[in-house]
Amino acid sequence: MHVEARGLGLVSWAGSRMLVWAVGLEHIKMSTTTVPELKQISREEAMRLGPGWSHSCHAMLYAANPGQLFGRIPMRFSVLMQMRFDGLLGFPGGFVDRRFWSLEDGLNRVLGLGLGGLRLTEADYLSSHLTEGPHRVVAHLYARQLTLEQLHAVEISAVHSRDHGLEVLGLVRVPLYTQKDRVGGFPNFLSNAFVSTAKYQLLFALKVLNMMPSEKLAEALASATEKQKKALEKLLPSSS
Repeated sequence: MHVEARGLGLVSWAGSRMLVWAVGLEHIKMSTTTVPELKQISREEAMRLGPGWSHSCHAMLYAANPGQLFGRIPMRFSVLMQMRFDGLLGFPGGFVDRRFWSLEDGLNRVLGLGLGGLRLTEADYLSSHLTEGPHRVVAHLYARQLTLEQLHAVEISAVHSRDHGLEVLGLVRVPLYTQKDRVGGFPNFLSNAFVSTAKYQLLFALKVLNMMPSEKLAEALASATEKQKKALEKLLPSSS
């Protein structure tokens, strides 16, 4: 399954990279230095790139969740990410050496170390994006919908995997809701530090898989931006 997101792009603004999320005719800008500008390409185009490019493969596992937080806030979906050894959030997966492995074989090898026996196939392929600059990386994202019971089984299996407590410090569920204060939940989650392309891939997948209404995504991004702006203002010396 290969999909493209219309209206999701990156532009350069005021000397820093800004993530632009298009919702209808509105554009919500999220100032961040952790979301690199990405260009989407097809799987076939990615496979034709030369040896100067590295390939990373990551998996987004998710399940529909009918539960309600505090009995009133719909959970909608449960999405798994992980806390890494470097203190950054990311999806399960890693780099694949194309000299020895296919994308899927390499991804499954890494997943086996961090999650257990889960195996993905080419049918789970979602997208490929280029990251240029100091490191030329093709970031491949796979996505598979599980049942909530299967997702919970993955969480249990991950605790007993080889990398648990070492390279992987634990799985986390992404809170895909926003509380009444407009900050709690998804906006707060977006304020965390993410590795490389992980934040972009999360937003991309939520959009193209229709897992969160566009207006809710826009509101969460705006709230996260405002929170980051206020935090930065507190750190900067007063101009008065």
